[in-house]
Amino acid sequence: MPKVVGAGRRRSPVWARWLIGVGALLLVVSGGAIIATRVLINSATNAIQQQSLLGEAQDADQRAHAQITGAKNILLVGLDTRPSWAKTGELSRSDSIILLHVPADRSGAYMISLPRDSYVRIPAYDNGAQRYAGGKNKINSAFAYGSRGLTGAAAESHGFELLALTVKNLTGITPDAAAIIDFSGFTKVLQVLGKVCMYVDENVTSIHIGHTADGKPAVPYKTDSAGANPRKVPGVTPNFYPKGNHCFTPTEALDYARQRDLLANHDSDYGRQRHQQQLLKAILKQTVHEGLTSPTKLPGLLTAIGKTMTVDSGGISLEDWAFAMKGIDPDQITTLKTNGGKFNSRSVPGIGDVEILDATSMAMLRAAKDDDLAAFVAAHPTWVASS
Repeated sequence: MPKVVGAGRRRSPVWARWLIGVGALLLVVSGGAIIATRVLINSATNAIQQQSLLGEAQDADQRAHAQITGAKNILLVGLDTRPSWAKTGELSRSDSIILLHVPADRSGAYMISLPRDSYVRIPAYDNGAQRYAGGKNKINSAFAYGSRGLTGAAAESHGFELLALTVKNLTGITPDAAAIIDFSGFTKVLQVLGKVCMYVDENVTSIHIGHTADGKPAVPYKTDSAGANPRKVPGVTPNFYPKGNHCFTPTEALDYARQRDLLANHDSDYGRQRHQQQLLKAILKQTVHEGLTSPTKLPGLLTAIGKTMTVDSGGISLEDWAFAMKGIDPDQITTLKTNGGKFNSRSVPGIGDVEILDATSMAMLRAAKDDDLAAFVAAHPTWVASS
């Protein structure tokens, strides 16, 4: 079972899907831009909370003899935790699950998002407080079952371990490192940058942020306790992000990345996933090419980046991770769509609607395991998310 270190922190809900990629990728790609000496690396990595997350998903011998050479797969997770759930006993679930694959030749990096409703087999697990018998369910339930009966860092460690075991069972990939990302830290990253510019590929209407006729901020739509079924609030105009080039403020950027309900193409979670990936790359470019080279922004940016993550480095020091990946540029990051970005749903009694990963998605995951994603992309160019 994982050794628990440090105290737990409240995680963000739905926003996290793209934020978790930002956190790990900033660590990966920032080497060439920030690092003139190890002093600067230390100032960033020393702020990162380290904690055992992978547990038995990573073989003890693998961890003891871990090396930075070769292809690497990093499991990144953001949690869906809401204040009201503490009172009702509702369990936290992994809202965002991303496999970040870095090939052995360090020619770039690949991001694969696993839909939170993916229908998978979750192995049996005993966290010391409660035992889960195992069975088929949505992949985001794995974290919930692993953390039952626990709180704080213990819940995070055991929940993450069962999720990592589930991903390993699904893909055959033993993660080399892992991270949970804290949303509040990324708010500060965006505030340091000031803005982020990108192309919006479809009209997007916000259900979360708007204003009244006299310009006062107001929520334009009401939702149920799970954040679904939006209902318009009379007299409130929602934020609207039309198709075209935009420079977002931090508040607008986070709001844009959160939307899935009122997208012009009606592509819901897949549309949101695509927009989050596009925004992720835009933030990375601005961070690496502008923020990390600014003497005035650098100290605050290093602090903000360091505070975003709880990391299990897999037996490899964070300094070695940063130096080994320093040549990767944000333009070399390829974001990939499971199921080709299309719904492949099925209704399962007692569980509801789930997503079935199709044969090509499973072939993509095998390619990540075999360090052959370049060949997969060449054969399936439409599976690359536009940016």
